[in-house]
Amino acid sequence: MGDAKKLIVKPIAAADASKIIKSLHYSGKNVQNSQLHLGVFYKGRCGGAMQFGPSLDKRKMQPLVKGTLWNEFLELNRMAFADWLPRNGESRCIAYAMRWIGKTYPQIKWVVSFADATQCGDGTIYRASGFVLTGIKTNTDLVQLPDGTITHSFNMKASIPGGTFHHLIKDGESFTKTCKRIGAVPLVGHQLRYLFFIDPACRENLTVPVLPYSEIVRQ
Repeated sequence: MGDAKKLIVKPIAAADASKIIKSLHYSGKNVQNSQLHLGVFYKGRCGGAMQFGPSLDKRKMQPLVKGTLWNEFLELNRMAFADWLPRNGESRCIAYAMRWIGKTYPQIKWVVSFADATQCGDGTIYRASGFVLTGIKTNTDLVQLPDGTITHSFNMKASIPGGTFHHLIKDGESFTKTCKRIGAVPLVGHQLRYLFFIDPACRENLTVPVLPYSEIVRQ
């Protein structure tokens, strides 16, 4: 583990976490509804952050584990680490974060997160950190706009006033028709869903199969 043992994970201000995520995350964006922000420090310098909060659609995520109450799970919304941090430190930081959440917020039973294999990786860090793979979904939501910007369909839906690209929508027009009209190109790839059980007993209540990692190669 080497210098990875010297990494320190502790809460930081939302504004500071957002700056770190925007500078290090491949998307260049943070998640607005993140509520818990943990910084990763090495020799007194912050070189990473993890942001946790509610899932975008909790109604879809909650049933993944039978008996889960509305406030008993979180989503790891964003995570980014600088290249100058010690090697193999990511899994150590995640493990600490999960233990810290379990002690500080004992009502939290599990954490869900997603790997964007369309633009980034397939979740190597999650697999090394004890997450289980519970879903592989063909991407239908990410598109590249004519200017090169990559965005999620959520930001372009007419039903979401104030979305980043809401101005591109015409009244009554579907997302698919909007993309065709403005020349937006769907991105090919997959999204992978991972779960970590802070309370190991909750794994028995998982309502979807745990997929072998070999399924990633088959996609």
